[in-house]
Amino acid sequence: MENRPLSVVALLSLLLAQPFAALAADAGREAGWQERLGRATAMREESRSMHSAASKLLEQKNLECTKQFLVNACRNEAYQSYLKSSREASRLDNDGKALEREVRKEQAADRRQRVADEAPQREAERREREAETAAARQASERAAERMRAEKAHQAVNGERRKAREAEKLRRKQAEHEARAADMKRKAERKAESEARRRAEREAAKAAANR
Repeated sequence: MENRPLSVVALLSLLLAQPFAALAADAGREAGWQERLGRATAMREESRSMHSAASKLLEQKNLECTKQFLVNACRNEAYQSYLKSSREASRLDNDGKALEREVRKEQAADRRQRVADEAPQREAERREREAETAAARQASERAAERMRAEKAHQAVNGERRKAREAEKLRRKQAEHEARAADMKRKAERKAESEARRRAEREAAKAAANR
């Protein structure tokens, strides 16, 4: 029981140390590549210098051979020396190229491995983005549907309100027309009554005069 806390602490320390160890390993590997590429570049530059020096030496020797008794033998010896130096320079250049190809091959393999290692994480991120996009699209569609429903509800309420207002106006107009008709009838009855009374008075007056 006493050793358990220490084991947990050790495990946590190990887990925390892994990313730093990976970073350190990457930095060390990159430094190694750069060092080897630097050596390859130096080897190829030295090769070019050797080729240039061998060519200049051959030209100089050929000029000197013209002063020798055995000109051809002298020139042949100079050319053989040139070939030896040239082959050494070519070998050095080839070694530099091979070293550079080796580093480039390792770098390409490392990139492929990184891509493979990161593929699950990229896939998880892609799925997460797709899920977020789908959720956002669904939320947008729900919001649009709510807006359409609200507009439809408002339209229905507006039509109902218009219908109520139209019915209210119709009733008012009907009541107004009814009152006007009633007043007209009363006026007509009053006029008829007055006309009848006038006629009766005139008839009585005419009878009295006879």
